[in-house]
Amino acid sequence: MHKLQYSIYILLFIILSVAILFFSRSFLIPIALAGILAMLFIGISNKLESFGIRRVFSALIAILFFLFVIAFIFTLLTWQLSDLPDNMENMKERLLSLVEEVRIWLNEKIGISNQQQDAIVNQQGAQNAKSQGNLLANFAIGILDVVINIILVLVYTYLFLLYRSRIKKFILKLVSPKNYNQAEEIIQQSTKVSQQYLIGLATMILMLWVLYGIGFSLVGVESALFFAILCGLLEIIPFVGNITGTSITVLAVIAQNGQSEKILGVIVVYLIIQFFQTYILEPLVVGNQVNINPLFTILVLVAGESVWGIAGMILAIPLLGMAKIICDHVPYLQPYGYLIGTDRKPEKGIITKIKKIKNRFINKST
Repeated sequence: MHKLQYSIYILLFIILSVAILFFSRSFLIPIALAGILAMLFIGISNKLESFGIRRVFSALIAILFFLFVIAFIFTLLTWQLSDLPDNMENMKERLLSLVEEVRIWLNEKIGISNQQQDAIVNQQGAQNAKSQGNLLANFAIGILDVVINIILVLVYTYLFLLYRSRIKKFILKLVSPKNYNQAEEIIQQSTKVSQQYLIGLATMILMLWVLYGIGFSLVGVESALFFAILCGLLEIIPFVGNITGTSITVLAVIAQNGQSEKILGVIVVYLIIQFFQTYILEPLVVGNQVNINPLFTILVLVAGESVWGIAGMILAIPLLGMAKIICDHVPYLQPYGYLIGTDRKPEKGIITKIKKIKNRFINKST
Protein backbone atom coordinates (compact mmCIF):
# COMPACT_ATOMS: atom_id res chain seq x y z
CA MET A 1 0.00 0.00 0.00
CA HIS A 2 2.87 2.33 0.80
CA LYS A 3 4.39 1.78 -2.66
CA LEU A 4 1.02 2.38 -4.30
CA GLN A 5 0.59 5.67 -2.45
CA TYR A 6 4.09 6.72 -3.42
CA SER A 7 3.39 5.89 -7.09
CA ILE A 8 0.22 8.00 -6.92
CA TYR A 9 2.20 10.90 -5.46
CA ILE A 10 4.75 10.59 -8.28
CA LEU A 11 1.95 10.59 -10.88
CA LEU A 12 0.36 13.69 -9.32
CA PHE A 13 3.76 15.37 -9.22
CA ILE A 14 4.28 14.66 -12.94
CA ILE A 15 0.81 16.03 -13.81
CA LEU A 16 1.41 19.17 -11.73
CA SER A 17 4.86 19.63 -13.30
CA VAL A 18 3.46 19.36 -16.84
CA ALA A 19 0.77 21.91 -16.01
CA ILE A 20 3.36 24.32 -14.62
CA LEU A 21 5.61 23.80 -17.64
CA PHE A 22 2.73 24.47 -20.03
CA PHE A 23 1.23 27.56 -18.42
CA SER A 24 4.65 29.07 -17.56
CA ARG A 25 6.33 28.20 -20.88
CA SER A 26 7.01 31.81 -21.90
CA PHE A 27 8.95 32.28 -18.65
CA LEU A 28 10.60 28.86 -18.38
CA ILE A 29 11.73 28.20 -21.98
CA PRO A 30 14.48 30.91 -21.99
CA ILE A 31 15.67 29.72 -18.57
CA ALA A 32 15.83 26.07 -19.70
CA LEU A 33 17.67 26.96 -22.92
CA ALA A 34 20.11 29.12 -20.96
CA GLY A 35 20.68 26.33 -18.43
CA ILE A 36 21.57 23.83 -21.17
CA LEU A 37 23.87 26.34 -22.89
CA ALA A 38 25.54 27.17 -19.57
CA MET A 39 26.28 23.46 -19.04
CA LEU A 40 27.81 23.37 -22.52
CA PHE A 41 30.12 26.32 -21.81
CA ILE A 42 31.18 25.34 -18.28
CA GLY A 43 34.20 23.53 -19.71
CA ILE A 44 35.33 26.60 -21.68
CA SER A 45 34.81 28.86 -18.67
CA ASN A 46 36.74 26.53 -16.34
CA LYS A 47 39.61 26.30 -18.82
CA LEU A 48 39.85 30.09 -19.06
CA GLU A 49 39.74 30.43 -15.28
CA SER A 50 42.62 27.94 -14.98
CA PHE A 51 44.72 30.50 -16.88
CA GLY A 52 43.97 33.12 -14.23
CA ILE A 53 41.07 34.84 -15.99
CA ARG A 54 38.37 36.05 -13.61
CA ARG A 55 34.98 34.34 -13.81
CA VAL A 56 33.19 37.54 -14.81
CA PHE A 57 35.38 37.66 -17.95
CA SER A 58 35.51 33.90 -18.63
CA ALA A 59 31.69 33.78 -18.74
CA LEU A 60 31.65 36.79 -21.07
CA ILE A 61 34.21 35.18 -23.40
CA ALA A 62 32.12 32.00 -23.54
CA ILE A 63 29.05 34.03 -24.56
CA LEU A 64 31.06 35.92 -27.18
CA PHE A 65 32.34 32.61 -28.57
CA PHE A 66 28.75 31.39 -28.90
CA LEU A 67 27.75 34.61 -30.68
CA PHE A 68 30.73 34.21 -33.02
CA VAL A 69 29.59 30.70 -33.97
CA ILE A 70 26.03 31.92 -34.63
CA ALA A 71 27.37 34.84 -36.70
CA PHE A 72 29.56 32.44 -38.71
CA ILE A 73 26.58 30.20 -39.52
CA PHE A 74 24.44 33.22 -40.41
CA THR A 75 27.22 34.51 -42.70
CA LEU A 76 27.39 31.17 -44.52
CA LEU A 77 23.64 31.16 -45.03
CA THR A 78 23.64 34.78 -46.22
CA TRP A 79 26.50 34.07 -48.62
CA GLN A 80 24.57 31.18 -50.16
CA LEU A 81 21.30 33.14 -50.21
CA SER A 82 23.03 35.84 -52.28
CA ASP A 83 23.03 33.40 -55.21
CA LEU A 84 19.31 32.70 -54.99
CA PRO A 85 18.05 35.96 -56.60
CA ASP A 86 19.82 34.97 -59.81
CA ASN A 87 17.66 31.86 -59.97
CA MET A 88 14.43 33.43 -58.73
CA GLU A 89 13.09 34.15 -62.21
CA ASN A 90 13.57 30.54 -63.32
CA MET A 91 12.04 29.30 -60.07
CA LYS A 92 9.07 31.66 -60.57
CA GLU A 93 8.50 30.37 -64.09
CA ARG A 94 8.71 26.78 -62.89
CA LEU A 95 6.20 27.41 -60.10
CA LEU A 96 3.79 29.08 -62.51
CA SER A 97 4.14 26.09 -64.80
CA LEU A 98 3.39 23.72 -61.93
CA VAL A 99 0.34 25.78 -60.95
CA GLU A 100 -0.93 25.63 -64.54
CA GLU A 101 -0.44 21.85 -64.62
CA VAL A 102 -2.43 21.52 -61.38
CA ARG A 103 -5.22 23.68 -62.81
CA ILE A 104 -5.40 21.51 -65.95
CA TRP A 105 -5.50 18.36 -63.80
CA LEU A 106 -8.33 19.79 -61.65
CA ASN A 107 -10.25 20.71 -64.79
CA GLU A 108 -9.82 17.37 -66.53
CA LYS A 109 -9.95 14.90 -63.65
CA ILE A 110 -12.25 16.55 -61.08
CA GLY A 111 -14.28 18.85 -63.29
CA ILE A 112 -13.46 22.19 -61.64
CA SER A 113 -13.31 24.71 -64.49
CA ASN A 114 -10.78 27.53 -64.70
CA GLN A 115 -13.55 30.07 -63.99
CA GLN A 116 -14.52 28.21 -60.80
CA GLN A 117 -10.88 28.01 -59.74
CA ASP A 118 -10.46 31.76 -60.33
CA ALA A 119 -13.59 32.48 -58.27
CA ILE A 120 -12.23 30.38 -55.36
CA VAL A 121 -8.85 32.12 -55.54
CA ASN A 122 -10.45 35.59 -55.70
CA GLN A 123 -12.70 34.82 -52.73
CA GLN A 124 -9.78 33.56 -50.70
CA GLY A 125 -7.75 36.60 -51.74
CA ALA A 126 -10.46 38.95 -50.52
CA GLN A 127 -10.54 37.20 -47.16
CA ASN A 128 -6.75 37.34 -46.91
CA ALA A 129 -6.74 41.05 -47.76
CA LYS A 130 -9.01 41.77 -44.80
CA SER A 131 -6.70 40.00 -42.39
CA GLN A 132 -3.45 41.19 -43.96
CA GLY A 133 -3.07 44.04 -41.48
CA ASN A 134 -3.53 41.66 -38.54
CA LEU A 135 -1.02 39.22 -40.05
CA LEU A 136 1.61 41.94 -40.39
CA ALA A 137 1.01 43.09 -36.82
CA ASN A 138 1.24 39.53 -35.49
CA PHE A 139 4.42 38.95 -37.51
CA ALA A 140 6.04 42.09 -36.08
CA ILE A 141 5.03 41.08 -32.55
CA GLY A 142 6.42 37.58 -33.15
CA ILE A 143 9.77 38.95 -34.36
CA LEU A 144 10.00 41.26 -31.35
CA ASP A 145 9.19 38.36 -29.02
CA VAL A 146 11.95 36.22 -30.59
CA VAL A 147 14.51 39.03 -30.22
CA ILE A 148 13.57 39.56 -26.57
CA ASN A 149 13.84 35.83 -25.85
CA ILE A 150 17.26 35.62 -27.52
CA ILE A 151 18.52 38.48 -25.36
CA LEU A 152 17.06 36.83 -22.26
CA VAL A 153 18.73 33.50 -23.08
CA LEU A 154 22.12 35.20 -23.49
CA VAL A 155 21.73 37.14 -20.25
CA TYR A 156 20.56 34.06 -18.34
CA THR A 157 23.41 31.97 -19.74
CA TYR A 158 25.97 34.56 -18.65
CA LEU A 159 24.49 34.78 -15.16
CA PHE A 160 24.29 30.98 -14.81
CA LEU A 161 27.98 30.75 -15.69
CA LEU A 162 28.84 33.59 -13.34
CA TYR A 163 26.91 32.22 -10.35
CA ARG A 164 27.26 28.48 -11.06
CA SER A 165 29.16 27.83 -7.81
CA ARG A 166 26.49 29.57 -5.75
CA ILE A 167 23.71 27.63 -7.53
CA LYS A 168 25.54 24.35 -6.90
CA LYS A 169 26.02 25.16 -3.20
CA PHE A 170 22.35 26.11 -2.95
CA ILE A 171 21.30 22.71 -4.30
CA LEU A 172 23.67 20.93 -1.92
CA LYS A 173 22.29 22.90 1.03
CA LEU A 174 18.81 21.54 0.24
CA VAL A 175 19.85 17.93 0.95
CA SER A 176 20.76 16.36 4.26
CA PRO A 177 24.49 15.92 5.08
CA LYS A 178 24.31 12.13 4.60
CA ASN A 179 23.12 12.63 0.99
CA TYR A 180 25.67 15.36 0.22
CA ASN A 181 28.01 13.14 -1.84
CA GLN A 182 25.10 11.61 -3.74
CA ALA A 183 23.70 15.04 -4.65
CA GLU A 184 27.12 16.24 -5.80
CA GLU A 185 27.51 13.14 -7.97
CA ILE A 186 24.08 13.78 -9.55
CA ILE A 187 25.06 17.36 -10.39
CA GLN A 188 28.39 16.30 -11.91
CA GLN A 189 26.89 13.49 -13.98
CA SER A 190 24.00 15.65 -15.23
CA THR A 191 26.42 18.36 -16.33
CA LYS A 192 28.74 15.82 -17.95
CA VAL A 193 25.95 14.07 -19.86
CA SER A 194 24.57 17.37 -21.18
CA GLN A 195 28.03 18.55 -22.24
CA GLN A 196 28.92 15.33 -24.05
CA TYR A 197 25.52 15.09 -25.74
CA LEU A 198 25.57 18.70 -26.98
CA ILE A 199 29.22 18.62 -28.07
CA GLY A 200 28.64 15.34 -29.89
CA LEU A 201 25.51 16.75 -31.54
CA ALA A 202 27.39 19.87 -32.70
CA THR A 203 30.22 17.71 -34.10
CA MET A 204 27.74 15.52 -35.96
CA ILE A 205 26.00 18.58 -37.45
CA LEU A 206 29.35 19.81 -38.81
CA MET A 207 29.99 16.42 -40.39
CA LEU A 208 26.48 16.40 -41.89
CA TRP A 209 27.17 19.81 -43.45
CA VAL A 210 30.13 18.30 -45.27
CA LEU A 211 28.28 15.14 -46.31
CA TYR A 212 25.12 16.92 -47.47
CA GLY A 213 27.22 19.59 -49.20
CA ILE A 214 29.17 16.98 -51.18
CA GLY A 215 26.06 14.93 -51.95
CA PHE A 216 23.88 17.85 -53.07
CA SER A 217 26.74 19.29 -55.16
CA LEU A 218 27.24 15.96 -56.96
CA VAL A 219 23.51 15.75 -57.66
CA GLY A 220 23.55 19.30 -59.04
CA VAL A 221 21.39 21.14 -56.51
CA GLU A 222 21.73 24.91 -56.86
CA SER A 223 22.91 26.64 -53.65
CA ALA A 224 23.87 23.20 -52.35
CA LEU A 225 25.74 24.56 -49.33
CA PHE A 226 22.66 26.47 -48.13
CA PHE A 227 20.49 23.35 -48.17
CA ALA A 228 23.31 21.31 -46.60
CA ILE A 229 23.54 23.78 -43.70
CA LEU A 230 19.73 23.79 -43.39
CA CYS A 231 19.52 19.98 -43.24
CA GLY A 232 22.35 19.86 -40.70
CA LEU A 233 20.83 22.50 -38.43
CA LEU A 234 17.42 20.83 -38.48
CA GLU A 235 19.13 17.72 -37.10
CA ILE A 236 18.80 19.47 -33.70
CA ILE A 237 15.19 18.22 -33.79
CA PRO A 238 15.46 14.39 -33.76
CA PHE A 239 13.48 12.29 -36.23
CA VAL A 240 11.55 15.27 -37.64
CA GLY A 241 14.37 17.65 -38.59
CA ASN A 242 16.15 15.50 -41.17
CA ILE A 243 12.91 14.67 -43.01
CA THR A 244 11.87 18.34 -42.97
CA GLY A 245 15.23 19.52 -44.35
CA THR A 246 15.21 16.96 -47.16
CA SER A 247 11.59 17.77 -48.04
CA ILE A 248 12.45 21.48 -48.33
CA THR A 249 15.42 20.58 -50.55
CA VAL A 250 13.22 18.42 -52.82
CA LEU A 251 10.68 21.24 -53.14
CA ALA A 252 13.48 23.68 -53.99
CA VAL A 253 14.81 21.31 -56.67
CA ILE A 254 11.32 21.06 -58.16
CA ALA A 255 11.06 24.87 -58.17
CA GLN A 256 14.50 25.03 -59.83
CA ASN A 257 13.06 23.07 -62.78
CA GLY A 258 14.84 19.99 -61.53
CA GLN A 259 14.32 16.80 -63.50
CA SER A 260 13.12 13.58 -61.90
CA GLU A 261 16.71 12.27 -61.89
CA LYS A 262 17.85 15.19 -59.74
CA ILE A 263 14.92 14.75 -57.32
CA LEU A 264 15.68 11.04 -57.08
CA GLY A 265 19.33 11.93 -56.50
CA VAL A 266 18.43 14.15 -53.51
CA ILE A 267 16.37 11.32 -52.00
CA VAL A 268 19.22 8.83 -52.54
CA VAL A 269 21.69 11.24 -50.89
CA TYR A 270 19.32 11.55 -47.93
CA LEU A 271 18.97 7.76 -47.56
CA ILE A 272 22.74 7.14 -47.80
CA ILE A 273 23.57 9.88 -45.27
CA GLN A 274 20.85 8.67 -42.90
CA PHE A 275 22.30 5.15 -43.01
CA PHE A 276 25.80 6.54 -42.42
CA GLN A 277 24.53 8.78 -39.61
CA THR A 278 22.55 6.06 -37.83
CA TYR A 279 25.14 3.31 -37.88
CA ILE A 280 28.44 5.25 -37.87
CA LEU A 281 28.15 8.93 -36.91
CA GLU A 282 25.76 8.67 -33.97
CA PRO A 283 27.51 5.73 -32.22
CA LEU A 284 30.97 7.24 -32.84
CA VAL A 285 30.33 10.96 -32.32
CA VAL A 286 27.30 11.30 -30.04
CA GLY A 287 27.31 7.91 -28.35
CA ASN A 288 24.51 6.64 -26.13
CA GLN A 289 25.12 9.29 -23.48
CA VAL A 290 21.55 9.81 -22.30
CA ASN A 291 20.84 6.05 -22.25
CA ILE A 292 17.11 6.37 -23.03
CA ASN A 293 15.22 3.67 -24.92
CA PRO A 294 13.58 4.55 -28.29
CA LEU A 295 10.02 4.36 -26.89
CA PHE A 296 10.54 7.11 -24.33
CA THR A 297 12.72 9.07 -26.76
CA ILE A 298 9.74 9.38 -29.10
CA LEU A 299 7.27 9.95 -26.26
CA VAL A 300 9.33 12.76 -24.73
CA LEU A 301 9.74 14.41 -28.14
CA VAL A 302 5.98 14.37 -28.72
CA ALA A 303 5.33 15.60 -25.17
CA GLY A 304 8.00 18.30 -25.50
CA GLU A 305 6.43 19.59 -28.71
CA SER A 306 2.96 19.59 -27.11
CA VAL A 307 4.13 21.55 -24.06
CA TRP A 308 6.89 23.83 -25.38
CA GLY A 309 6.74 23.53 -29.17
CA ILE A 310 10.01 23.39 -31.12
CA ALA A 311 12.00 24.41 -28.03
CA GLY A 312 10.49 21.45 -26.19
CA MET A 313 11.65 19.03 -28.89
CA ILE A 314 15.19 20.45 -28.72
CA LEU A 315 15.38 20.30 -24.93
CA ALA A 316 13.44 17.06 -24.42
CA ILE A 317 16.26 14.51 -24.73
CA PRO A 318 18.94 16.23 -22.58
CA LEU A 319 16.36 17.11 -19.91
CA LEU A 320 15.04 13.54 -19.80
CA GLY A 321 18.63 12.32 -19.63
CA MET A 322 19.21 14.44 -16.53
CA ALA A 323 15.91 13.25 -15.04
CA LYS A 324 17.03 9.65 -15.56
CA ILE A 325 20.27 10.33 -13.66
CA ILE A 326 18.23 11.66 -10.73
CA CYS A 327 15.96 8.60 -10.85
CA ASP A 328 18.94 6.22 -10.90
CA HIS A 329 20.38 7.78 -7.71
CA VAL A 330 17.15 8.04 -5.68
CA PRO A 331 15.99 4.61 -4.41
CA TYR A 332 12.24 5.35 -4.68
CA LEU A 333 12.68 6.62 -8.26
CA GLN A 334 14.93 3.83 -9.56
CA PRO A 335 11.99 1.88 -11.12
CA TYR A 336 11.22 4.92 -13.30
CA GLY A 337 14.89 5.22 -14.30
CA TYR A 338 14.84 1.55 -15.26
CA LEU A 339 11.63 2.01 -17.26
CA ILE A 340 12.96 4.82 -19.47
CA GLY A 341 16.50 3.42 -19.75
CA THR A 342 18.14 0.63 -21.74
CA ASP A 343 20.11 -2.46 -20.80
CA ARG A 344 23.09 -1.28 -22.84
CA LYS A 345 25.93 0.47 -21.13
CA PRO A 346 26.33 4.10 -22.20
CA GLU A 347 28.64 4.36 -25.20
CA LYS A 348 31.40 6.89 -25.12
CA GLY A 349 31.30 9.74 -27.62
CA ILE A 350 34.21 10.84 -29.75
CA ILE A 351 35.34 13.51 -27.26
CA THR A 352 35.70 10.95 -24.47
CA LYS A 353 37.45 8.53 -26.82
CA ILE A 354 39.97 11.14 -27.93
CA LYS A 355 40.74 12.03 -24.30
CA LYS A 356 41.19 8.34 -23.49
CA ILE A 357 43.62 7.86 -26.40
CA LYS A 358 45.54 10.99 -25.36
CA ASN A 359 45.84 9.78 -21.77
CA ARG A 360 47.13 6.41 -22.96
CA PHE A 361 49.72 8.13 -25.14
CA ILE A 362 50.83 10.34 -22.23
CA ASN A 363 51.10 7.35 -19.88
CA LYS A 364 53.20 5.41 -22.39
CA SER A 365 55.52 8.34 -23.02
CA THR A 366 56.10 8.85 -19.27
